[in-house]
Amino acid sequence: MNSQPQSQLISGAEALMRSLLEEGVYTLFGYPGGSIMPVYDALYDHRTDLNHVLVRHEQGAVHAAQGFARVSGKVGVAIVTSGPGATNTVTGVADAMIDSTPVVVICGQVSASTLGTDAFQEVDVVGMTQPISKWNYQIRRAEDVAWAVSRAFFIARSGRPGPVVLDFTRNAQVGKVEYAAAHVDFIRSYVPAPKVDMEHIERAARLINNAVKPFVLVGQGVELAGAQAELRALLEKAQLPAGCTLLGLSALPSDHPLNMGMLGMHGNLGPNVMTNQCDVLVAIGMRFDDRVTGNLSTYARQAKVIHFDIDPSEMGKLVHPDCKVLGDCRAALTALLPLIEPATHKAWIDGFAPYAEREYNKVIRKAIHPAEGPLLMGEVVRAVSEATHHEAVLVTDVGQNQMFAARYFQFSLPRSIVTSGGCGTMGFGLPAAIGATFGAPERTVCLFVGDGGLQMTIQELGTIMEQGAAVKIILLNNNFLGNVRQWQAMFWDHRYSFTPMANPDYELIARAYHIPARTVTEREELGGAIDEMLATPGPFLLQCGVREEDDVLPMTPPGANLEDMLLEV
Repeated sequence: MNSQPQSQLISGAEALMRSLLEEGVYTLFGYPGGSIMPVYDALYDHRTDLNHVLVRHEQGAVHAAQGFARVSGKVGVAIVTSGPGATNTVTGVADAMIDSTPVVVICGQVSASTLGTDAFQEVDVVGMTQPISKWNYQIRRAEDVAWAVSRAFFIARSGRPGPVVLDFTRNAQVGKVEYAAAHVDFIRSYVPAPKVDMEHIERAARLINNAVKPFVLVGQGVELAGAQAELRALLEKAQLPAGCTLLGLSALPSDHPLNMGMLGMHGNLGPNVMTNQCDVLVAIGMRFDDRVTGNLSTYARQAKVIHFDIDPSEMGKLVHPDCKVLGDCRAALTALLPLIEPATHKAWIDGFAPYAEREYNKVIRKAIHPAEGPLLMGEVVRAVSEATHHEAVLVTDVGQNQMFAARYFQFSLPRSIVTSGGCGTMGFGLPAAIGATFGAPERTVCLFVGDGGLQMTIQELGTIMEQGAAVKIILLNNNFLGNVRQWQAMFWDHRYSFTPMANPDYELIARAYHIPARTVTEREELGGAIDEMLATPGPFLLQCGVREEDDVLPMTPPGANLEDMLLEV
């Protein structure tokens, strides 16, 4: 008689659960449906070790996973059904791809035997997401689950992070398999972090050491690599002034003396103008987005450009570098630091001050300390930032709320900004903020959102209600699609074509979801309302009635030179 124990067979759906646990997953966001039902049945038995957050729309699942990933540094996970469930995730996948956010999206799919027959809720998820994901794969057999999940997480988190999509056929979910955990940490021809070339490091060091007017551009790559300390050591050793991209804003504390402010279309005047005056431009973990460069034909033409990046496809894509340093930012900066000579560059650094003073007098003072009139977005943002001691996580939607928040919120801790940069997705903010509360439960999460973006994913108030997610929602309500209105005012002769908004009673809506709410329109009420919001456990909606025709300034008009920033209109 054979006394050997028989192997235990489990379903592909259960194999998915075990594989997620192997990857350290503890929170996931999703929405059930027919083609993913076996997975949700398996999830029922894992309610104590896998915290599933039921969103109200599949787009919200991916954005919540993004918010989770951005503040935690871990891979965010979303699970949805086939057909419309899968198609509803496409915006989030594209958003995660361009902003280098590690997420794994698991979509249900019809059985392999019915693929290509136009079966109910069948969509070609692999074909649809291939151009906008880092990798995608259709799981057709239960035997492939463990391998596919491990590979997905390895690809999503390694190198330049990004989204991975797994299309999980129903037969693979219900099929039986003898489970064995997989550990993928190598893929032939995939080099996630190229080895740093010391010849290039030495050349970069020579350029920096010989620079008279050096300037550093800080991108999100610093945050993704966990290289914040190495960045500060470099800046401080050689006294290098720096500017930050939108997604790199919290890589360097806002009050650091070498932080000259935000780059880009609505960035600070000094760092934008001085980009075209420096003699050595050091770009670290950024991709020279058009909102940063303005007119490429005049961008930093006078400078020797050093580009640090992990992605070879970014090297020379838009700006030709004189020195390419390919590899992980942290590894590259660690190798660079011993070769950097101490310096001062006092005269060059002092040259930023007149631009800062001019911008303060022309723009900033009026934006955060208005003498009279309606509430302004800038003063609300700065007041919330000060009330949280600049330690909160900033989440924004897209539009004027995003740019005012980026300009006037201040940061003291890393991984503190969650916003849709490259894709500019309205509706991103509310679900992303929910995800951030799960990714950093010990921190205060402040969401700034406009009346337009809020209505795009307003159903996620239901998720906040059910989960008690402590999102502090600051609604900057100007009764307009504000950013489009500003462009219509500046470039389209004030022809406000379909940008005025007829708005509902947001405070009443919040209360319907059992979310405490308050509305302020007077400056004298703002401080007390912010204190009430922060003192209230759990979620809160603070609606601020702000000036309807407020403009985000400075602004570099599209395609203009950096020196052509407008301080007034």
